[in-house]
Amino acid sequence: MTDQCDLRLTVDQVGEYRREGFLVYDRPVFSHEKFDDLKDHFEEELLALAPEVRPESMDVPHFTDLKLFEWLLSDEVLDLVEPIIGPDIALFSSHFICKPKGNGRRVPWHEDSFYWRDMIAPMEVVTVWLAVDASTRENGAMVVIPRSLAGDSAHEPVDANQNVLPWEIKQSPRDDSRAVTIELQPNHASLHDGRLMHGSPANTSDLRRCGYTMRYMPTTVKLNDAAFSRHRIYLARGSDHAGNQYGDPSKSYEELARFRRRGNGH
Repeated sequence: MTDQCDLRLTVDQVGEYRREGFLVYDRPVFSHEKFDDLKDHFEEELLALAPEVRPESMDVPHFTDLKLFEWLLSDEVLDLVEPIIGPDIALFSSHFICKPKGNGRRVPWHEDSFYWRDMIAPMEVVTVWLAVDASTRENGAMVVIPRSLAGDSAHEPVDANQNVLPWEIKQSPRDDSRAVTIELQPNHASLHDGRLMHGSPANTSDLRRCGYTMRYMPTTVKLNDAAFSRHRIYLARGSDHAGNQYGDPSKSYEELARFRRRGNGH
């Protein structure tokens, strides 16, 4: 557990997150050097070594790229989420969503909880969306609907060749008129609740838009046994309170990564 003075969110910011379902953290998450190391690692190791994979679809890269734990389990990130979910923290997942310039795919309106509903209970996950590139209206920044936290909206299928995800929230009760665009500078972040309605438009600009989603849950949340056969969570800070099994951050889970690359992951 980190000393309270080291935590990075104020009481007012935590209140805003709980009320609105998201929060913009418009300050650097990492030092300049540590952020540059992450960006370089992504470009030199992940993008360069997997040219056949759509760059929006690099789900659970930490299952095989163990260096990513340097950032995923870092105090810089855990001190952002501890004020929201408490001192006992599990890493739930991570995902690079990199929209290339010109033809970056759209992320349809969705609730993360739709994809995780058969994996964990209760549904309590906070995502730290780290901007690797500047994220703007022009290059497909994330859009959210504040206070849309029911987490149980009906979804319908969409064209998987045009969208990053295969399902979208139905038009009703979605209220697009209330949508807010989250623009971020590199190394800044937003945080959002797993039940929040959000998405992002296609990137038709001449600038790439890459973000790294780092997802955490309190260890009072239980990953069910069926989900453990295809997924791993990791104890990031504190102790377990739900009888979870945890992955080993020194071990590669190539077989699970292959399962996700076949299109079975969010």
